[in-house]
Amino acid sequence: MSGRPTTRSKNKKHKQGDDIDTTSDILRRMHSIGELSDDDIHMLYKISKPVCQGCRVNTKDNPNCFCGLIPPPNGSRKSGLWQKTSDFLQALGPDPSDDLRASADSPAGLTNLGATCYANSILQCLYMNKSFRGGIFSVEPDLLNQQPVLDQLARIFTQLHASKRAFIDSAPFVKTLELDNGVQQDSHEFLTLLLSLLESCLSQSNVSKARSIVQDLFRGSVSHVTKCSRCGKDSEASSNMEDFYELELNVKGLKSLDESLDDYLSVEELNGDNQYFCESCKSRVDATRSIMLRTLPPVLNFQLKRCVFVPKTTTKKKITSAFSFPRELDMGKRLSEPTQVESIYDLSAVLIHKGTAVNSGHYIAHIKDENTGQWWEFDDEHVSKLGSHPFGEGSSAPTSKPTKTEPVVNPSCTEPVRVVANGDHMDVVQQGSSEPATGSHVEIFSSSDAYMLMYNRRCSSNKSFVVCVANGKEIEGDMVSLNEGVSPPAHLWEELKNLNASYTNACQEYTLKKEMELNRISERRQEVRSVLSEAPVKSLTEPFYWISADWLRQWADNTTPPVLDNTSIQCSHGKVPVSKVGFMKRISTKAWTELFSKYNGGPKLANDDYCMDCLIEGARNLACADGYRGRRTIMKEIAEDALAGKCEDVTYYVSKTWLQQWLKRKILDAPTEADAGPTVSIKCPHGELMPEQASGAKRVLVPENLWHFLHDDAVAVKPDDTLGCEAIPSDRRQCCQCSNELSEVACMEDSLKTVRLKQRQNHEKLAMGKTFPLTLDCKYYLVPSSWLLKWRNYINASGKNALSSVKPETLNGIIDLLTCQKHSRLVERPPGLVCKRGSIFQKPLSTDGFTIITENDWKCFCEEWDGIEGNGISAWIEVTSSSVSNLEGSYPEMPICEEDLSSLDEVNNENESRKLKMRTSPEICEDCIGERESLELMQKLNYCNEDVYVYFVRGKEAPKSILQATENNDPDRRVSKRSRKTNSGDRISLKVSGSTSVYQLKMMIWESFGVVKENQILHKGTDIIDKECATLADMNIFPGDKLWVTDSEIHENRDIADELSDPKMDVQHTEAGFRGTLLTANISSQV
Repeated sequence: MSGRPTTRSKNKKHKQGDDIDTTSDILRRMHSIGELSDDDIHMLYKISKPVCQGCRVNTKDNPNCFCGLIPPPNGSRKSGLWQKTSDFLQALGPDPSDDLRASADSPAGLTNLGATCYANSILQCLYMNKSFRGGIFSVEPDLLNQQPVLDQLARIFTQLHASKRAFIDSAPFVKTLELDNGVQQDSHEFLTLLLSLLESCLSQSNVSKARSIVQDLFRGSVSHVTKCSRCGKDSEASSNMEDFYELELNVKGLKSLDESLDDYLSVEELNGDNQYFCESCKSRVDATRSIMLRTLPPVLNFQLKRCVFVPKTTTKKKITSAFSFPRELDMGKRLSEPTQVESIYDLSAVLIHKGTAVNSGHYIAHIKDENTGQWWEFDDEHVSKLGSHPFGEGSSAPTSKPTKTEPVVNPSCTEPVRVVANGDHMDVVQQGSSEPATGSHVEIFSSSDAYMLMYNRRCSSNKSFVVCVANGKEIEGDMVSLNEGVSPPAHLWEELKNLNASYTNACQEYTLKKEMELNRISERRQEVRSVLSEAPVKSLTEPFYWISADWLRQWADNTTPPVLDNTSIQCSHGKVPVSKVGFMKRISTKAWTELFSKYNGGPKLANDDYCMDCLIEGARNLACADGYRGRRTIMKEIAEDALAGKCEDVTYYVSKTWLQQWLKRKILDAPTEADAGPTVSIKCPHGELMPEQASGAKRVLVPENLWHFLHDDAVAVKPDDTLGCEAIPSDRRQCCQCSNELSEVACMEDSLKTVRLKQRQNHEKLAMGKTFPLTLDCKYYLVPSSWLLKWRNYINASGKNALSSVKPETLNGIIDLLTCQKHSRLVERPPGLVCKRGSIFQKPLSTDGFTIITENDWKCFCEEWDGIEGNGISAWIEVTSSSVSNLEGSYPEMPICEEDLSSLDEVNNENESRKLKMRTSPEICEDCIGERESLELMQKLNYCNEDVYVYFVRGKEAPKSILQATENNDPDRRVSKRSRKTNSGDRISLKVSGSTSVYQLKMMIWESFGVVKENQILHKGTDIIDKECATLADMNIFPGDKLWVTDSEIHENRDIADELSDPKMDVQHTEAGFRGTLLTANISSQV
């Protein structure tokens, strides 16, 4: 063991007390001999301590320690010079280059202003259509100035076309349309109204391509054909053609686009009561009705009707079943007549609605770039490349289904194709080979959220812009692509160039500012490291300077350091006092020169600037402190003897409590404020000696030397407070006036004690709150329980509470308040009775209502509390028949003997044939009581935003603890509102009102516990709550009630969002749609 190296004291923390003892010893020696050596100076100012290395924090005990002023090489701090680089850059504001467009080939996004994703998705679909974009860009400037909507659309298309920003602000366009950016709307309705508005605006254009661009691209025609089954002729109206801009297809019960188109074009039989009147046959006949596709537009939009009306709830519900659609669509066989126009369509965009609810969710768009064939996802500001697949290469939706393979037959194919379902898309590989023109090689995609499909007619030429109109007319023009082709209008192009130049300048300015700031921070850090490396003084003989540790810390940690300031470590003599050693550092002459030359300030405090005057004064104070501690130690011993009664020649009074506290205090170098006022508490308001029997006036006699010591300390602490340390000699008499007052109080207390004792003896059981057995042949009286409780507190009060206890009111005034003025009858019901072990008792007392007392108690109360015996409420017990009671509402007297009480034992059961009843005189006023109780019940049920507690019970029956809590509900009891686990299940508190319906409560329970409302069996106590249309007030559910619910597990679980739009939830309002916006306004008056 002796040869084992020890490291136990290597990092042992230095005790500050050791330095204090050393300093005190040096000062004592200096005071005694009057000299101070250089070694003493080194010890006092801790100059001889070694240069510290490796400390985690900068220690105050060592002026040579510079550790902790800066973090380690790879460390950082939360603020100041050494915070992370990212924090410095954050202070510069957002970097505009973060919003820089990735490349000219990458589309730009649109900002979401709150709930404008529906508009952003439609705008992206329209912009990415080359033909439509070219048409908008061809509008003449004069018309743009006249039409705000066209102008803003052209501007937003221009910025999407060539802005350097990654996303464009859509606020001007949304504001022009007067849309509410906080309300989610239907994207299909927005597209329909927007195209209608644009068609009206563009009709005033002088450019033919622009004037009819909406009709040329999106308008097709259909006819509703009704054919007579007898003569085979079509109706006259069948030849009428109607325009369409999109085809609305059913989704419910259908799995693919082909099935939906078949359903759309299906033949309807008109027979029975629905027969058709044929003009040729001149009679009602069977017929068929169908829709015929006459012409198709170049851009074919399919609106998938995922939102269906639910008659049961009179609301809309979203269909979330998977729906498949092809990449290539052949519409040739679906036209009513053959056409020379190309009928092959390619998928160009998929509008997606995420979410299960109709009135909420999020819209995004997957759109194909017509130039490159690449698909992009447009999610407001975020644009992501998907590759050649509409849903991304190898992507899968969050709610992906297991991979499956199934055959799909395309109408234009002769062989089945194989569909591989994977998440939100399907990849289809055609078995066998055939020509692409026949559509034999078809990719099928599937999505449960696809809301609208856009197909573009395939054109044979890719070098020119050809609009293939439904009637066969062709309009040729220039092609507009994302990067090349027709440019935006000249004035908008110039504006965009200026915006791009301004944005580029902002990026360059930020980059320059960033570089300057980083360079400045780097230079400051290098300066701090350099100075701190030169700061330590290498030897005791080397000259040095003192510097404020606080200023040095600020200089090392701030990006902009302050002027050098040493005033905080300078004494009144202009030197360095020894008391400031912990607040300064000792640095080399080189380090001081660098700091002083750059930051100026001062003053200079060199190594020989220690203050001898402060040292002499400190030595003198230390000697005085030593003397004071010695004297106080002797005085403490004398004080202990005085308290023990062992002292002789005691001449002065001091407070006993004060002296006891004085003994407990630690002996310090000088008196403190707590040493003031040794006689304050024993002096009365008249300036005399307080009688000792008074509260807090206990005193003790002390010797003269102890009194003078205590007096001097008190005067030293508070020289102006002469009354607090006034000498009270032992022969001072007590104050006569205070003594008389105390005697009067004592007499009053004695009198009250006698009165209270007598009343406790007169009413022994009532005073102790005990119940007593009742008999059938005795007369009793009723007194208010609240008055009796106040009386009991009054007569049982003692000690300090005896005089301050509240005296109860007189009985006459109390009894008069218990009868109604209209009928002179009781407005309170008598207490209930219970029979236990052959004796009758009053039911447990409460603060409300009456308490039964004996006739003797009543007579005594009348004498004691100013009551009139004849005005009391008398009562007696009768046994009544429950059948008679229920039928006639009266209580006829029935003879009964004491032995018959055995039949009424235990609690009076409602099913018993005989009941105990208390009759009173005066009688009960049922009219007034009923009116008051009805009013109280209405007030109790008219609550708002209060808590009820619901327990989820796993099992068929609730534990007794829950049932008891339900029956014995205390509304004033504080209950935790957090959801928590119990032995029987979960518990949650819900905020409800009296008007909350049971349906709404079940929806809250559904959301909290995940139990669908159809499976919830809700209870209050043993009663089942099943009327969903009823309110909680109707079901007598009050604030603080404990309900419990079980799960029947009969119905399958489903998403709560399917129910959240139910009108019973009172959260859905009548759909306003785009009412009040420019989309539904009178076009001619608004644009």
